Amino acid sequence: MTDAPRLSVQAIELYERPVHMRLPFRFGVVTLTHCPQAFVRVRIATSDGRSAWGAAAELMAPKWFDKNLQLSNEDNFDQLRRSLTTARDAYLSHSGARTAFGHFADHYAALIAAGQAAGLNPLIACYGPALIDRALLDALCRAEALSFYDAIRGNVPGMDVRLCADLSGFDLAGFLHGLAPAAQIALRHTVGLVDAITAADADVDKRLNDGLPETLEDVVASTGCRHYKLKVSGAADADIDRLTRIAEALAPVADCVVTLDGNEQFPDAPAAAEFWRRVQATPALQHLARSTLYIEQPLPRAIALDTDVRPLAVMRPVLIDESDGTLEAFPRALELGYTGVSSKQCKGIYRSLLNAARCQQRNGAARQTGTARCFMSAEDLTTQAGLAVQQDLALVNLIGLGHVERNGHHYVDGFAGQGAGLAERQAFLAAQPGLYEPADDNVRLRVRDGLLDLRSLDRPGFASGANPEWPTLQPLQLPAR
Repeated sequence: MTDAPRLSVQAIELYERPVHMRLPFRFGVVTLTHCPQAFVRVRIATSDGRSAWGAAAELMAPKWFDKNLQLSNEDNFDQLRRSLTTARDAYLSHSGARTAFGHFADHYAALIAAGQAAGLNPLIACYGPALIDRALLDALCRAEALSFYDAIRGNVPGMDVRLCADLSGFDLAGFLHGLAPAAQIALRHTVGLVDAITAADADVDKRLNDGLPETLEDVVASTGCRHYKLKVSGAADADIDRLTRIAEALAPVADCVVTLDGNEQFPDAPAAAEFWRRVQATPALQHLARSTLYIEQPLPRAIALDTDVRPLAVMRPVLIDESDGTLEAFPRALELGYTGVSSKQCKGIYRSLLNAARCQQRNGAARQTGTARCFMSAEDLTTQAGLAVQQDLALVNLIGLGHVERNGHHYVDGFAGQGAGLAERQAFLAAQPGLYEPADDNVRLRVRDGLLDLRSLDRPGFASGANPEWPTLQPLQLPAR
């Protein structure tokens, strides 16, 4: 498509629904048992007078966007609600028609500045527009009768490099055109800090006995997963002991692939490097160390982009996640020895696509110079069955990632765990064959041999043939001004 279609935003509706977890999950400084999921519904009008609705959803996870221990989980939820309402007001304040990417680009810097003025960091400030941009793109895909894959490959959103000076001269349209989605993707199972590894670790009185995996041993035996993400706490002795027990549980997994997530828990780069040296030197962890692809966000975001991580990176690639708060973060990280960056749709689909373009641009030069290759990873365990998981799977699949952190199905029991009614469950099951499976009156993500079937995502709209039952959702609980 030579000229991207222009659209105006006619309406933005914000909703939420409580999600209850079947198992508690600890990451970094929080143990999560329940959490609201945000929903966005947008109506657009195209320049030629057509109208369409689009939608998106995302969990409002506490203590990831802002890890300030002085804030409660409810405070964190309100921060994300404020991001949504601020973004809604901004997108509705301009009635003119723009490309889908133009709406994002024109509001990007202003919303980060507005967030800063309100005490919200860039990750939070980008949460609201990230959902609205996905809903806009969903609506545009429906108006044009295109799948997300075809829309991006044809640059229907009108993407350009105006916000990324380092991509000046790069053939972005050619890069997008060359993207090729696969029919399936490997699931990477996350092992949280309080997850039971064996049956002996599990509290007998708290066993669910719901027929789903509860321990890591259960996951290994029942899912066929060969990709695992292991959370570490930054307390070296406890981490080494826990990793040793995890390594024993993973021993039956042929060709096991591992990533480590520091979740900002190491005080500085020397501590992170020393920890990895201890992992490599521990006899029981030799195989796990060789199987580790990279180490994710070991340092607190306050120092991560001011710290040279080469002493660690020469031993194992290092990736930024929480530090990826703006479009400028990844190029800055590359100067410090990082080579990886996460894709998370809560940070914005355009950021993922632009960072993927950066990887291709730099890796072309790396082939000539012999320098380290850049990479992206798919890091997002919180996405729930329905819009959220489908849109994120389509995104990471299109940019060519072969495995994805995908644990929402483990900690939340499908559509039932997020309060979806029977009609909604059945609608998604019918619309996305292969991705879901029935379980009595519930519907869950379908995992076979550690893989997810993505073929049903290639359809008009942003990877979804069904929608939530909008009348059953609660209006977003607006934070006090």
